[in-house]
Amino acid sequence: MTAHEDLNLTDASAGAGSCCGHAPSAAALAQTPAEEMAECRVMAGTPVVKADAEAAGLYRDYKGQRYWFCCAACGPRFDAEPERYAYAA
Repeated sequence: MTAHEDLNLTDASAGAGSCCGHAPSAAALAQTPAEEMAECRVMAGTPVVKADAEAAGLYRDYKGQRYWFCCAACGPRFDAEPERYAYAA
């Protein structure tokens, strides 16, 4: 079962990008420097604009490292199994 299925948030009509269908726009991705981007550790492969995630509270600090998330559903999932996601790359 994928994380999308496990969260029961899959919506094929949402345009994909994250478990909630949210992802930075193509314009935001093109204009955001690489050092200001991250990958959601819960929904691997989903790009995250760090400043946007921080403004929305979509991040966790764990063992001295900050992790940014693509949507609100990813924070609790990370909290439940931080070791699983913190070192996933």
